[in-house]
Amino acid sequence: MQDTSILDENWNTLLSLLPKHWEELAVSTGAMTRKMRSFDSAGAILRTLLLHIARGYSLRETVVRAKAAGIASVSDVALLKRLRSAEDWLKSLCCSLLEERGVKFSQEKHRFNIRLVDGTVIREPGKTGSQWRIHYSLSLPSFRCDYFELTPTKGKATAENLQRIPVSANDCLIADRAFSTAADIHYLHISGAYILVRVNTGGLPIFKDNKASKRFDLLKAVQTLKNTGNIGEWPVYVKAPKEDTVIRGRLCVVRKSEQAIEDSLKKLRQEASKRQSVMHLQTLEYGKYVIIFTTLPKKSFAAHEVLEWYRIRWQIELVFKRFKSLAKLGHLPKYDEESSRAWLYGKLFVCLLTEKSVNYSKAISPWGYSLSYNKDT
Repeated sequence: MQDTSILDENWNTLLSLLPKHWEELAVSTGAMTRKMRSFDSAGAILRTLLLHIARGYSLRETVVRAKAAGIASVSDVALLKRLRSAEDWLKSLCCSLLEERGVKFSQEKHRFNIRLVDGTVIREPGKTGSQWRIHYSLSLPSFRCDYFELTPTKGKATAENLQRIPVSANDCLIADRAFSTAADIHYLHISGAYILVRVNTGGLPIFKDNKASKRFDLLKAVQTLKNTGNIGEWPVYVKAPKEDTVIRGRLCVVRKSEQAIEDSLKKLRQEASKRQSVMHLQTLEYGKYVIIFTTLPKKSFAAHEVLEWYRIRWQIELVFKRFKSLAKLGHLPKYDEESSRAWLYGKLFVCLLTEKSVNYSKAISPWGYSLSYNKDT
């Protein structure tokens, strides 16, 4: 079959991109056991799972293609069980690849449970394929998926927001602009949790005083940061919607490099042109900075630490961006949370491998991969 030829012809190339201990991880995490009858190796398990996860085939189509390609002879029910048991394996592979990218987590022990929150929309194959919205949270540094929910993309209770996520005291949720709302900040505040969020300058009212009577002049504040790498920090307040509660927080801001500024402004202009909207000068000015709002206490997290945690989220966000494009097509297990989490890790794993492959092809060697697994010498 032509579709499986990619795995047949480039399997050694793929192996060269995997973490060196990938087979040992298959055993230690329980993805591969002595009782298996349908798979003769960890490689056979991974190749079959990738047909389902990376290529987007249904479980039934996957087992047919795996058998035709001589990879494994397995039923769709057995493959679903194998997907469930591979959750920790796929998660461990993701963690290893992230470490290779330079994503290093602080070894300092804080009392806070750091969680990355995101969401994405997937569309299943076919003209009438359903659209689903995935909401999920990853705990750091374990990279454990501690929350997963699947909803339709339309209707009540389907939008992305932090209020749908169960939180505990001392949780700290790190999120992007989509979650930069007073309602989300208030929800975490009354739960004893904290937030670290990229500010949506057009959607989050920020105040200078604890009575929320005077707006904070954000534009004037950030313009004091003249040089690349300058960091600013200001105490500010957010007023809960329909409540008298005023929440104290901090703005932590860093000025981008000149290249990053140029890239940001170019993107902003392209988006404005696409929407056929007028670009405001203050929007262009805000594009020169990374602006973070947090309720984390200053004594535990200095401004540069707040920005560093968001940088870590941004590194993983680069993977999420590719994930969001690759996840649009695929047969997602919709009624089994364990299978869905494994599918999620599998998609992230494919994205990380894709990023690594692109980087290798550009910078590592003329042929784009390592020779460590090439046996045909």
